[in-house]
Amino acid sequence: MTDGTTDLQALAAEAYIYGYPMVRNLDEVDHVSRKGMGSVAPAPFNEFSHGSKPASPDGSPATAADANNDVIHSLAQLDLSGGALLLTVPDTDGRYYVLQFVDAWTNNFAYVGRRATGTGAASYLLTPPGWDEEVPPGATRIAAPTEMATIVGRWACAGPDDVAAVRELQEDTHLEPYWTASGELRGLPTHTYIPGEEPETLFYEKLRARMAAFPPAPADSTYQKRFAPLGLLDAESPYTHPEPELAEALRAGFAAGKEQVEQEAARGEGAQRQNGWQLTYHAFDYNADHFEVGTLKDPQWICADRELSRMLRATSAHTALWGRHGYEEAHAMAWDDGDGRPLEGEHSYTLRFEKPPPVDAFWAVTMYGLPDGNLVENPVERYSIGDRTPGLSYDDDGSLTLRLQAQRPADDKTAANWLPTPEGRFRPVLRMYTPRAAVFDGTYELPPIQRS
Repeated sequence: MTDGTTDLQALAAEAYIYGYPMVRNLDEVDHVSRKGMGSVAPAPFNEFSHGSKPASPDGSPATAADANNDVIHSLAQLDLSGGALLLTVPDTDGRYYVLQFVDAWTNNFAYVGRRATGTGAASYLLTPPGWDEEVPPGATRIAAPTEMATIVGRWACAGPDDVAAVRELQEDTHLEPYWTASGELRGLPTHTYIPGEEPETLFYEKLRARMAAFPPAPADSTYQKRFAPLGLLDAESPYTHPEPELAEALRAGFAAGKEQVEQEAARGEGAQRQNGWQLTYHAFDYNADHFEVGTLKDPQWICADRELSRMLRATSAHTALWGRHGYEEAHAMAWDDGDGRPLEGEHSYTLRFEKPPPVDAFWAVTMYGLPDGNLVENPVERYSIGDRTPGLSYDDDGSLTLRLQAQRPADDKTAANWLPTPEGRFRPVLRMYTPRAAVFDGTYELPPIQRS
């Protein structure tokens, strides 16, 4: 193997890490727009599709791991190539909701909702790159960094009796073309057919086409020029019948880059740990360039190291595509108890909050089985527990002790605080919506999960 081939393989691995988030993201955009996601039905570009109920173990409305049943989802895939869109949101009367805006490169570039903009009725003009017209009276502009983007909506839902109220709010949330829009959409860029559809060359061909269609921030535009020897900047595809040296480099680089992303994601390096919990508060801090409505342009929430941020973006796309900044929704997850032993359904555990997590919205602990990461089927149909759970039993000192075990506790007081686990391994996730500063500055610590 020549040194040149080795260098080309290393470059291909680097390009995989750089390009994986956009390739994965736009593949998901294409899939969701055509086939939907659980009860979130497929919908054309520039139209909302609304979920009809919270997630449950039957696979609705999401079949993916880590489905969240505290909220009902809405999705809209945006194609701004035809011009600006007008977004209107209703008055939610204080109910927590968030509309999260994600660009083609997976940057979270804007938020609309209770934390970011309040809960009153409002209008927003969503504009493509290079747009320079006037904003209509009463509307706030949100400038998208790329012509394609995704809106991920989450609406707080307190249970089955609350679904109808959420559905009404969803139906009052609208997207429509601004009057200057042409209506002509370019859609996802078409990549050249690759004979045999080999996954390695297909990946780089998708990346080539999508890099040309959706330029990144200027700093990354300069960086991606280094991938010219791979053909990623070519106007025509070099991958239909690549030279043997290039084909070998792409195959090896694809495998090496994929392995690096998966290893980094599995190790969770860089994530803070606290009393057995892995804190993913800063997993989505890779956006350093585009800050629109609702984002915080604060060094605390920006990974300034570009090389590190590219790996962070890739691992986040691999494990939690369309995840939120920690200041909107903070996540913590646990595989082990406070003594470092794996969490297993054959044991009983307690989770005692001397003080509840400090949030401005709400918090909940959701139970997932391993290794699939799905919600846990149980006879009482309780998949999460938190400050909105009716009938919780607090101790005299105001503390709250949750019981995590497979079988229902014998006494009613303990059963009121029961979060069912599977018989085997499990992983709880604590979600804190609109967390306060104490969550991040160390003033508040999550309690350990203790084996009884």
